[in-house]
Amino acid sequence: MRSIDAATVHAALPYGKLIPHLRAAFRAGGEVPVRSHYHIAAPQDGIGAGGAGGTLLLMPAWQPGRHIGIKAVSVYPDNAKVGLPSVTGAYLLLDARTGLPKAVIDGVALTLRRTGCASALAADYLARKDARHLLMIGAGSLAPHLIRAHCSVRSYTRIEIWNRNRARAEEVAAKLTDLNAAIAVIDDLEAAIRVADTISCATLSRQPLVLGEWLRPGTHVDLVGGFTPEMREADDATLTRGSVWVDSREGALKEAGDLVVPLKHGLLRPEDVRGDLFALCRADNYARRDDREITVFKSVGLALEDLAAAELVVQGLTP
Repeated sequence: MRSIDAATVHAALPYGKLIPHLRAAFRAGGEVPVRSHYHIAAPQDGIGAGGAGGTLLLMPAWQPGRHIGIKAVSVYPDNAKVGLPSVTGAYLLLDARTGLPKAVIDGVALTLRRTGCASALAADYLARKDARHLLMIGAGSLAPHLIRAHCSVRSYTRIEIWNRNRARAEEVAAKLTDLNAAIAVIDDLEAAIRVADTISCATLSRQPLVLGEWLRPGTHVDLVGGFTPEMREADDATLTRGSVWVDSREGALKEAGDLVVPLKHGLLRPEDVRGDLFALCRADNYARRDDREITVFKSVGLALEDLAAAELVVQGLTP
């Protein structure tokens, strides 16, 4: 059984290669149970004492006759206070014909790559073809991958980054100087939202950062960070003004606060969600109705994406 580290994963999954591979995986489909969530209480002493505790996520998927995969992810938001990563994980890939393990893969690198590419895949169907101004909200480990992935499907000439901690946004900007775009760290979030063509948001916020009243016609909103019913990155108006798409109906309608809250209040109905990545990839048509339509893509992460990415990593290492 192989043990595959983060550097190998990143090298094996260039955005331009993984995005079409994910497209093919969504067309083919597979068995993807809803992931399991477990809350881990904070310890009474030591690191994390008195904090929010953590979340353990278990994400299985399989394709009969091919592979089985399961990712175990831990999310500890308070880790950032002591200089530790907030998200860690590992991925186990098995042969679906025998059940025998084939590889243990760095789960963080796999998640970073597949998450950025899933958002870019959706944007390839939903963002305006002439989109040139990208706003990144959040400066965590996902931010540079989301930016680079989005840049692989649209020709952005201006990229703006906002984060509550400006220094972290500046660190992300410094990693992107090779991109053929003007890159700026901004402080006025409302002003940036009002002029952006595409907005990608990857935070652990529990209060909306994107307000629907700020969105101009034609904006594409990519909501990545909120993965529990208590998390919100966009307000109700964003969801009711926009045409809503998701990575997975089953997961997003149960887990994502951006959808759960307006659904609970009767502001949004399940049938108002136009479709998911399976539908987008199988139709393979540009899904935006016109250049004034506001589109919203909400992802909570889908185990099929991990499985496809893991297969691609292992294929690249097979002689």
